[in-house]
Amino acid sequence: MSLVKLSIKGISYSQTQNGAYALILNEVDGERKLPIVIGAFEAQSIAIALEKEIKPPRPLTHDLFKNFAERFDIVVKQVIIHKLVDGVFYSSIICERDKIEEIIDARTSDAIALALRFNAPIFTYKNILDKAGIFLKANPIDSDNDNQEIDDILSNPETFGLENSDDQPGRPYMKNSLDELNELLTQAVENEDYEKAAKVRDEISKRES
Repeated sequence: MSLVKLSIKGISYSQTQNGAYALILNEVDGERKLPIVIGAFEAQSIAIALEKEIKPPRPLTHDLFKNFAERFDIVVKQVIIHKLVDGVFYSSIICERDKIEEIIDARTSDAIALALRFNAPIFTYKNILDKAGIFLKANPIDSDNDNQEIDDILSNPETFGLENSDDQPGRPYMKNSLDELNELLTQAVENEDYEKAAKVRDEISKRES
């Protein structure tokens, strides 16, 4: 079976369901995307790895694993999403130490959080992408429908339809000034509220783009 390389588009979260997140993966050499339902902790850890400017004062679990692995010369070479059963994705982490390769089973969210920290590529098999991948639409639909589609996915892990690649959550900090946003970002990191920090940083990025 042929492997397909994936990149991370981002994380969407439900406007109506607390703690419900979807990780959106893109096909590198194509237009399909793969939505995967993940937990709040894993979403936070992935967001921190994606957001280079947010530095936790203490290592998160995935950071600790990376530090531990590096201390013992273990390298994560790649992550493969190798199975899809009843809406659940299964993944393997391909590691190497002293030129000996090992394959470790992992939850997909954990595997991707580690892949980001090791700059390791993420792959899936073509048959999985054929089954669960969604083609991008040329014309984006309105944001209300986008949010409803996200909520539909997050309420049902066996649903793979996601209508728009540019799904964006609400902007709770839209009325804050840039100075206020930077202060909120600093406070959120100091308090280890990384979910809030990621949202504040998203708003700052929108202003600076």
